[in-house]
Amino acid sequence: MPLFITYASYSHTAIKGMVSEPTDRTAAINSLVEKAGGKLVAAYMTTGSNDIVIITEVADGSDAVAAGMAAAATGAFTKLETVRAWTLPDFKGIQEKATRIGAGFKAPGT
Repeated sequence: MPLFITYASYSHTAIKGMVSEPTDRTAAINSLVEKAGGKLVAAYMTTGSNDIVIITEVADGSDAVAAGMAAAATGAFTKLETVRAWTLPDFKGIQEKATRIGAGFKAPGT
């Protein structure tokens, strides 16, 4: 199944809730991903521009986006972004495909 990486930042309200009632959110995240037909690969709290990074396997990008929308609808996030990820060997195949389909393509003005 394709891999997706979701980056998110928590809202002030969510952070306030985490401080007042510390919890491990792995089970809640896993349940949401499973309802979307996927598998939770990993979830990490992070520093920097995102508070959490979630890696999932889902059959279709729309499933990953739907899970993110469901979570965002709670108001727990101020920012949420989901991107597709490829393993390096899989991406080599994409590069090879680009080589094949790009043969003979010329940039404008050349």
